[in-house]
Amino acid sequence: MKIICIGRNYTEHIAELENEKPAEPVVFLKPDTSILLHKQPFFIPEWTNDVHHEVEVVVKINRIGKYIEPQFAHKYYDEVGLGIDFTARDVQSNCKKKGLPWEKAKAFDGAAVVSRDFINKENLGDLDNLKFQLYKNEQLQQDGDTSHMLWKIDELIAYVSQFFTLKIGDLIFTGTPAGVSRVQENDILTGTLAGQEMFRIKVK
Repeated sequence: MKIICIGRNYTEHIAELENEKPAEPVVFLKPDTSILLHKQPFFIPEWTNDVHHEVEVVVKINRIGKYIEPQFAHKYYDEVGLGIDFTARDVQSNCKKKGLPWEKAKAFDGAAVVSRDFINKENLGDLDNLKFQLYKNEQLQQDGDTSHMLWKIDELIAYVSQFFTLKIGDLIFTGTPAGVSRVQENDILTGTLAGQEMFRIKVK
């Protein structure tokens, strides 16, 4: 399986990082080794001191597809989960300044939290108005709503399938809202989707 991530999909997050609004989705990949094992803490790597959390709605692909038309994209997933795209912001910034790829800032071991449970999309109602949050130490840090996406879930599936064949079990991280912040040792990160707790992670 592969993890396909979308960057710059929420206007306020684009603004908080002072990035340019993209004309098309920003796409990058994480390897399966980046998935944080369930019940394991997140360890801040020794080569960075500025890791940020980015909470994201995650969809799980349920069939093989290529060049998927937007009107058929809804057939390629049944379940929706929640995740964190951990980002070593200092490493990413240095790479961007030099015009270099920044996978090592996004794709390192443990950099992808994926909720153990996924929710059947039929139980979530309108996926274009789906609320999700990230709490840091019980304080609301990121408050997201998929209605604020530049590109909706079905549009993202259609777009990425132009470049990558989607396979069963592939995950698509759909972008993060504003409110990203640095994590520190002993932080507790809790993610909720449609009011349901999806994960609780301790930082070490």
